[in-house]
Amino acid sequence: MEIQQKEMNVRSGKKVALVHDFLVAYGGAERVLEAIAEIFPDAPIYTLLYDKERMREHFKGRDIRVSWLSKLPNFLKKRYRFFLPFFPVAVESFDLRDFDLVISSSGAWSKGIITRLNTKHIAYLHSPMRYAWDYHEQYLEELHARGKRKILIRMLMSYLRVWDRQAAERPDVLLVNSKFTEDRVKKYYRRKSTVVYPGALGLFESLSQEDIRYVRENQKMRTHFLVVSRLTRSKKIDTIISAFNKLELPLIIVGDGPEKKALEQVAEKNIIFRGFVEDSELVKLYDGARAVLFPSEEDFGMVAAEALSFGAPVIAYAYGGVREIIQQGKTGELFYASTPEIIAEGVLRFLQNEGKYDETLMKQSVAHLTKENFQESVRKFIEAHID
Repeated sequence: MEIQQKEMNVRSGKKVALVHDFLVAYGGAERVLEAIAEIFPDAPIYTLLYDKERMREHFKGRDIRVSWLSKLPNFLKKRYRFFLPFFPVAVESFDLRDFDLVISSSGAWSKGIITRLNTKHIAYLHSPMRYAWDYHEQYLEELHARGKRKILIRMLMSYLRVWDRQAAERPDVLLVNSKFTEDRVKKYYRRKSTVVYPGALGLFESLSQEDIRYVRENQKMRTHFLVVSRLTRSKKIDTIISAFNKLELPLIIVGDGPEKKALEQVAEKNIIFRGFVEDSELVKLYDGARAVLFPSEEDFGMVAAEALSFGAPVIAYAYGGVREIIQQGKTGELFYASTPEIIAEGVLRFLQNEGKYDETLMKQSVAHLTKENFQESVRKFIEAHID
């Protein structure tokens, strides 16, 4: 009843639409969108591409409206990143004339929607477009771009920076997921934004009574190290694998992505790939983890927050939003270069201090990152900015 009342207060009779970059895999950004969508249960969700099979039960029954990119053949849609130049055109093609309020959830594209004069556009930014700004040189290296191809990609990146800068002017107000993202928005977009931390503890809300009983009865059975990530080059999972190949410690990797087969080929027998797992299983993996590895720069660090909520220390790359979550030597260990040698050194530091990390402090440090707190902050912000 309380949630329904909040929904009524926010909507105030206005027509609302939600916009999200892609619904082709479930991760932290999609969890944030789900929380926003609960505030607006009748709002349609616009997205560039939608993979119903991979999204499983998430957003089931919602009105999903997909861009013209959905008309591409399936074998092309699975390689959708090759259509990078078309994403700006596709997101600008959404017809949002009927709505009074549009909320975009954007890691790159959705903030670029075009709305009419009297439509209020509130953008929740997960990040400025990384591969167009501070990540572009590394992106070129990952693509192994050489010669004419490298020149063409540089030209594309230049075009995307111009579009991204202009697109960032279109929302009326900006919300961001961390102080780190706030600083990046200020640097690249020259705009002010408001930090509203995501509800990172959503796994607790999905626990059944059986899962809760399991967690309570098996809290001390910590046997493995854990990685939870999309398996893409930018996530640096290969560096974790190289480190653990030498350390010969048990490592479980949860997640899927285009790099999975390549990573499996170089991993030794002490490393197990679990692929996608249901939340109930992920809870048990977090609860059984000696520590969770976090090797890449992220704008927030939802996996790190989830790990701490289960009393699992985090060994993390010391840049990005994770610095707002981890306390060195108390709730985890930080390393300053994402190379196998430096990661291994961070793991060895952890092993020397294992048992000294404060589990109560870990849980308290992220206790405020609930879905309810996030939704309440979003609701109050919207009500303060709509007529």
